[in-house]
Amino acid sequence: MHVRDLMTTDVVAVAPSTTVRDAARMMFRYRVSGLPVVDPDDHLLGIITEGDFLAMEVERADTGQAAEFVEEVMSHSVLTVPPDLEIIEAARFMHTNDVKRVIVVEDDKMVGIISRFDVVAGFTRPDDLIEDEIREDLIRRVLFVDPETVDVVVSNGVVTLFGKIGTRTEVRLMEELTRRLDGVVDVENKLQWRIDDTAVSER
Repeated sequence: MHVRDLMTTDVVAVAPSTTVRDAARMMFRYRVSGLPVVDPDDHLLGIITEGDFLAMEVERADTGQAAEFVEEVMSHSVLTVPPDLEIIEAARFMHTNDVKRVIVVEDDKMVGIISRFDVVAGFTRPDDLIEDEIREDLIRRVLFVDPETVDVVVSNGVVTLFGKIGTRTEVRLMEELTRRLDGVVDVENKLQWRIDDTAVSER
C-alpha cells in the first residue's frame, strides 16, 4: 500500500496573495491546522500554519504591525512525500518529524495530502479479512495458485507467506500484490520456488 492509495486529493489551499484574514477563516471553516500555498499551476510554494498565525500575533503585540497577505508569513520549508512512497515509510516520516500531515508532491506539483488519521485508517482493517482476500482473491483468482500450497499468517497487518510455488517470478509477484492490499503494513516473504525462471541459461 502506498501514499497515493490513502491520500486526500481534494486539498484546501491558498495563493500567496490570499489575505491572512481569509486564510484564517478557511482554516476555521475546514477545521485544518495548515494550508498549502500554491501557484495557479499547483506548484507548492509553502505552507501557512497555526504557528505562523501565533508568530504574527506576537509581532502585532510587539510592534503594532501585522502582515496582510499569506506570502508575508508563510513557511517556505515544507515537508513533502512522493505518492509512490509506501505507507509504512510515510508513517515513519511523520513520526520522525513529529508532524500530523504532509503534502504529497509529484513532478513539483501538489497532488494531495496525507495525515496520521489516513495512515491509521489504512492499518485498521481486521487481520482475518486481509488473510481471506489474500487466499481467495489474490492466490486463487489472480495468480491461479492452489491456496493449499501457500500458508498465510497475518498479525497486526504484517503478512507472512510460507510454502512453495511454481516460479521465482510468481513469488515476487505475490509479495508485490500482497503489499498493495489495504491494511497490509509489511510482508515477510518466506516462499520458495520450484523453478528459477529469472536465471540466465549458460551457453
